[in-house]
Amino acid sequence: MSMTMIGILGIVILIAVLFFLGMPVGFAMAIVGFAGFWYSVSFNAAINMVGADVWSTFSKYGLTVIPLFIFLGYLAFNSGIAERLYNAAYKWFGHWRGGLAIATIGADELFAAICGSNTATAATMGTVALPQMQKFGYDPRLSSGTVVTGGTLGTIMPPSVVLIVIGLQTEQSIIKLFLAGILPAVLLGILFILTIFTLCRINPEFGPAGPKTGFREKMRSLLGIIEAVIIFVLVIGGLYTGLFTPTEAGAVGVFFALVVTIFTRRLTWKGFVNSVTESLKISAMVFFLVTGAIIFGRFLAVTRLPFAIAEFASSLPVSPYLILTFILLIYLIGGCFVDSLGFLVLTIPIFFPLGMALGFDPIWYAIILTMVTTMGAITPPVGVNIYVVKALAPDIELSTMFKSVSFFLIACIICIIILIIFPDIVLFIPQMAR
Repeated sequence: MSMTMIGILGIVILIAVLFFLGMPVGFAMAIVGFAGFWYSVSFNAAINMVGADVWSTFSKYGLTVIPLFIFLGYLAFNSGIAERLYNAAYKWFGHWRGGLAIATIGADELFAAICGSNTATAATMGTVALPQMQKFGYDPRLSSGTVVTGGTLGTIMPPSVVLIVIGLQTEQSIIKLFLAGILPAVLLGILFILTIFTLCRINPEFGPAGPKTGFREKMRSLLGIIEAVIIFVLVIGGLYTGLFTPTEAGAVGVFFALVVTIFTRRLTWKGFVNSVTESLKISAMVFFLVTGAIIFGRFLAVTRLPFAIAEFASSLPVSPYLILTFILLIYLIGGCFVDSLGFLVLTIPIFFPLGMALGFDPIWYAIILTMVTTMGAITPPVGVNIYVVKALAPDIELSTMFKSVSFFLIACIICIIILIIFPDIVLFIPQMAR
């Protein structure tokens, strides 16, 4: 059996293990990767590979960036920053038709800038925004759809944990990935707002206008977003100017958040313990995903399957963008069944070399893949964000939530098409920071 066929067989076995045994992605990749390396080379080589590669990866100082930004997000969640962000957005936009939904997207955008997780963003805004929209008689399709899809901004807007993992896996600059995610996240947020505006224009009952707020009260509400803005400026500004490395930026953000929340007494001891506990849980999960990806990636490298695919695809007499469309369809479908981070970690060793062979910019390509896979977080049957919001709103039917995201999926597709046609939207800020 050729090495290429061994690689293909490994992928088939991995998919079978994932879907038929329900094994976590990290475990499945580690087991299949180890067994495949053992078969392709030798048992001793497989043992040495696991020991050497895993140790060399997790002994790297830069990996501490993951728990730091996860911890920063949970500090923001447990200290009430999200509630103050939503309150400010509500004061400014609540009197419009669909204003509460627009305020939710605005707050999502700001909270995502200090959180970095789509599920955490969806859970936080669901807790804050859903009761308000239900109170003012919003259609459940609009209220639930807004919260579910707004959470996806946490995957694209820096400091995104997904972008950190992709940067580590592809050996791309995390700073450039962070900076590249800013404008696409803003563009996607604007398209979500236009979607809400259009829906409420067609059917005003979708999102009735709320009470008007005086100018003085609007200005006072801006005090509630100062912490989030300062954290974002410290982290992203420090990265843009080269003042901080990603790890240092995460540490500065955590330190500032701790000082402010303790000084203002907005973070209780229970909230602090919860932040630490949840951060450790999520960090351990991410680390195991990375471990599995390293082992599986080594197996694929030995079989040279990714390079064979890249050589074959680049030799085809078709446009690279036609091949890109095929790749994106795979990511969209795969993201519907597997957690977005898990699917990215699983497929990057195969499709990232292919993208490089087709001549795509690595930073732009990583952002596009991230955005497409993130759509899976709001797409049936898995749609992890949908189930997060369902737990917060048990009175809203699951079928209603599945229908609600269809409006916003169109906005996601439009956003991706725009970024493919105009790649400089992604690359402008990273190029300015050189």
